[in-house]
Amino acid sequence: MTTTGPARTSSLMDDLLGLLRIRIRRGVNLAVRDINSSDPYIVVKMGKQKLKTRVISKDVNPEWNEDLTLSVTDPSLTVLLTVYDHDMFSKDDKMGDAEFEIKPYIEALRMQLDGLPSGTIVTTVQPSRRNCLAEESKVTWIDGKLVQDLVLRLRHVECGKVEAQLQWIDLPGSKGL
Repeated sequence: MTTTGPARTSSLMDDLLGLLRIRIRRGVNLAVRDINSSDPYIVVKMGKQKLKTRVISKDVNPEWNEDLTLSVTDPSLTVLLTVYDHDMFSKDDKMGDAEFEIKPYIEALRMQLDGLPSGTIVTTVQPSRRNCLAEESKVTWIDGKLVQDLVLRLRHVECGKVEAQLQWIDLPGSKGL
């Protein structure tokens, strides 16, 4: 009787394309949810993954400059960003949300861009009814890396925008793009 090794199980690395780093830069003119300010933080969701920024006290124009990193296995998934007001003694109040696709960014990553001059705009995503962009979003080749700057208009709230930037991290051993 011959025995073979254990059946190879599929691991996360088999499906993993790489990592998406979302730099949450800042909030602009966020809604007031306390007496005259808010204590905002952001929750980012993609598929089953959920990450959050730190709370910034009493500020409707917070500067986070915080990196949140998501594993990407399916480029057709959207990213949902929700802003909350932290409350000490009651449920945190929602301060709007925004959703965006990573597909245009992933498609740009799949192009052969080595040798492009830094600052070259590779593609532009226009604001539309189907996305939450407040202005056009440029995917730019900067110092050998592709970045996408986003200004997202928050939905389901009276005011507010969030500025963010996407950057890709290749992982050795992953499926890759």
